Amino acid sequence: MIKTEKLTKLFTTEEVQTKALNEVTLQVEQGEFVAIMGPSGCGKSTLLNILGTLDSPTSGSYSFEGKQVDKMNENQLTALRKGNLGFIFQSFNLIDELTVYENVELPLIYMGIKAGKRKARVNKVLEKVNLLHRVNHYPQQLSGGQQQRVAIARAVVTDCKLLLADEPTGNLDSVNGIEVMELLSDLNRQGTTVIIVTHSQRDAMYAHRVIQLLDGQIVAENINRPMEKITPVKNETL
Repeated sequence: MIKTEKLTKLFTTEEVQTKALNEVTLQVEQGEFVAIMGPSGCGKSTLLNILGTLDSPTSGSYSFEGKQVDKMNENQLTALRKGNLGFIFQSFNLIDELTVYENVELPLIYMGIKAGKRKARVNKVLEKVNLLHRVNHYPQQLSGGQQQRVAIARAVVTDCKLLLADEPTGNLDSVNGIEVMELLSDLNRQGTTVIIVTHSQRDAMYAHRVIQLLDGQIVAENINRPMEKITPVKNETL
């Protein structure tokens, strides 16, 4: 599905040039769950942004399903994102003025899908993330874990092929973090390719493969055994 060759990204100011990525070559197959790890500033988010077409490389090549992404113009990139790519961010990035339903519906409006089909798809995905009872709530009326589940629903309502998540549990406690990772794992088992950037060893254990970055380069890759499902245990007040 994904193939990069010597992907390099430079950030240049008047005083200094920083090499965020240094000739990164990798492949991700359809249906994989990949975790990208490494210390802060190693290039993890830069790589994820390039894979998600939110940024472009300085040099090197990137192909998605055989299409040469690094040669595309902005209109072609916009067309590629629709129905193919879904994004989940650490800070949720929900629109406070819209309800849960409206937040999830928004990408379908941009895609020009008719109201009847939008309603069916939104309700289906909200049921999948166990938030159908919250459709008329606003983001600030939800817990952090619920907000992240809304963000996941918004990302996958388009039936995207690739789901990209940048520190998806970074703002969550352990219970909500496990629930979010179990949800991502379920989506992967249903066929969605998932790539996450994470500092969490626990989160990385959900992935099939862990890629270690250091100073903008891949320094190691590890294959994981499938992780058994975890049931979060909520604290009870005695």
